[in-house]
Amino acid sequence: MKILVANIGSTTFKYRLIDSTTGSNLAQGKAERIGVAGSPFPTYEAAIDTALSDLVGVDKAVKSLSELNAISFKTVHGGPCSGARFVDKTVLDAMEEFTFYAPAHNIPYLAAMRAFATSVPNVPLVAVFETGFFANLDSATFTYAVPYEWQLNYGIRRYGFHGASHRAASERVVQLTGDPHVRHISCHLGGSSSLAAIRAGVAIDTSFGISPQSGLPQNNRVGDIDVFAILELMKRLNVTVDEMAGLLSTKSGLAGISGGSGDVRDLLAAAENGDARSKLALDVYTRSARNYIAQFYVELGGVDVVSFTGGIGENSPELRAEICTGLEVLGVELDSSANQLVSGEGWIDRAGSQTRILVMPADEESVVARATVELLASKEGAASLAKAEG
Repeated sequence: MKILVANIGSTTFKYRLIDSTTGSNLAQGKAERIGVAGSPFPTYEAAIDTALSDLVGVDKAVKSLSELNAISFKTVHGGPCSGARFVDKTVLDAMEEFTFYAPAHNIPYLAAMRAFATSVPNVPLVAVFETGFFANLDSATFTYAVPYEWQLNYGIRRYGFHGASHRAASERVVQLTGDPHVRHISCHLGGSSSLAAIRAGVAIDTSFGISPQSGLPQNNRVGDIDVFAILELMKRLNVTVDEMAGLLSTKSGLAGISGGSGDVRDLLAAAENGDARSKLALDVYTRSARNYIAQFYVELGGVDVVSFTGGIGENSPELRAEICTGLEVLGVELDSSANQLVSGEGWIDRAGSQTRILVMPADEESVVARATVELLASKEGAASLAKAEG
């Protein structure tokens, strides 16, 4: 089967065309800094158009999109609508309902799904929700201390995101260690960042809450904050709920602290040149990551592996080193030389470290493709394929 996986992040668009029979990549590409000033990709639609022009045509990976067995989306938020689902009205309505919580993700995904449904109506579209990996969180972990009816009636609870990345990291750690019961803290660090506590391949906690605006400070999204500060600011600034949501999801995070870019590469360069606010943004970010690692250490009863993935996790030795600083008391000891020299996948812990430290490339697309194949092979999938072919 040929599965096209569309991965739309908060500032990135990546795609991979995967042959599920062999597991090989037939084509792949990406666009970064979408919507950032000076980027060749002012919108997600522009990035998608460029990707499709590279993928489809004579002497390219596929002659037409009709050759595809499915188009899969690493969808973010559908509330209680989770797992791998065929894209239908139920899925689209759920994503619409929860768009307020994930506007930077749900809106472009909804647009892409509808565009693909129009251009290739006979190709099944599959949504693999990021929340699915966190389906087994216990009730004490996902419940907020608000009137319980809000959870029942409005879905007010913690969900967790970056599920495909954390699942891929978990599977790789189990494979490398040979320990199916491994205690693992997965750090997905990029334009959007989160940590997950994983025991025996099952997520038991996450830094994210009900929205991707929670947890660590993101590129331009707020991260954790006392909600009463927001309520007070709404009164002082005389702004509406939607206006405040826009400020928290586009003008905050690392960019809000620095007063300029929220891209870690820019912040590192500025901090090196003496910019105090860029340095502060980085310090807030790494402190948050350290705190979650310490919290998850307690919840797991110790940690065997800490892994780093994502654009920052894989490519920034400076921030990996800063995050690990002070964690020696928990048995997390970084090898400075290995940390600087690692390229792609590799261990970077000091000899004798109680906890192994792993750097790895993100492999979300393989997880999404596998979930898609499993859905297509199900009874529901067979009926959907028969309908499309008929």
